[in-house]
Amino acid sequence: MPWGTLLADGETVERYRSHVLRRGPDDCWWWTHSLSDTAHGTFRGGSRTTKTSRVVLAHLFGYRLSYGENSIPRGFVVRHTCDEPPCQNPAHWILGTRGDNNRDAASRRRLAGHALTDVRGAAGRARAVQAAIAAADPDRLGEAIAAALAEGHPSGAHQDALF
Repeated sequence: MPWGTLLADGETVERYRSHVLRRGPDDCWWWTHSLSDTAHGTFRGGSRTTKTSRVVLAHLFGYRLSYGENSIPRGFVVRHTCDEPPCQNPAHWILGTRGDNNRDAASRRRLAGHALTDVRGAAGRARAVQAAIAAADPDRLGEAIAAALAEGHPSGAHQDALF
């Protein structure tokens, strides 16, 4: 993957940033564009004209944009401490192994109201948040996101993700 080329391309960086809903420093920054089956953001980086065009995972691009082209060592993954795959807040990302990521998920998937217990699954949850963002009055955006998150917990037991 030509990460250096993509990171140096101003149009790619702007395209990435245009799809991130930035909120407070402790809040999730929601991806508002296309999603993978696992609810991670995706977008086309580079250019077809220069033959640098690639579909990339948004959080991998964002991590490298924030911490440097070579910031993800071989064998490591970018983990979301918020357990929200579309989240683009660099403060919510840490490196670890796939095993670390799987152990984290296993330890939190039974917490009442947690992102991992959403009945819609990660992709359904992410699509619901995207729809809420698109339909929300800008002055009530936080409420719209909270309501979309709560819908995945019919018992009404939604709690914010633990960090």
